[in-house]
Amino acid sequence: MAAPRLPKPALLFAGVLTESEDLAKSAMIEMNKTFGPVDTISEPIPFLLSSYYEEIGEKLFKLFFSFTNLIERNRITDIKLFTNKLETKLSLPDNTRKINIDPGYLTLSNVCLASCKEYYHRVYLDKGVHLENEYYYTGGKFVFFDWTYPDYRKPEYLNYFMMLREKYRLMLK
Repeated sequence: MAAPRLPKPALLFAGVLTESEDLAKSAMIEMNKTFGPVDTISEPIPFLLSSYYEEIGEKLFKLFFSFTNLIERNRITDIKLFTNKLETKLSLPDNTRKINIDPGYLTLSNVCLASCKEYYHRVYLDKGVHLENEYYYTGGKFVFFDWTYPDYRKPEYLNYFMMLREKYRLMLK
């Protein structure tokens, strides 16, 4: 019988989907106040793969950023609830959705995203939040699952997460 052991802390990141650079910056600033300094920021990546987010805007892009402070993995539930409130705050005064913020974490083994939507491949955590594994790492690369979002299969995303994994690996030393 294996004894329970706490896993190593994970690297927190967020993916922001919007058409406004100002809103993306505001999301980073607000998250910085709560989760510590932002230390990596991806280039804006055009988001053209789905009409699901058309309420947010027409010329959408995704931007990723990560933080210097590692997190205990069980904090992702409260982080997701925080980002949901932040989306609402950044959509004021007219309450029209203008931004989507997806927090997640990276480990040496995988990249996971928090979601408030249940589906067969998501594991329930707590407080209405589920966790979805987007990639696993093997043979020197990230590998997709059948359910991996189409945009997460883009080379720009994979390059960003490979860079994050190397950063994280060095942080653990």
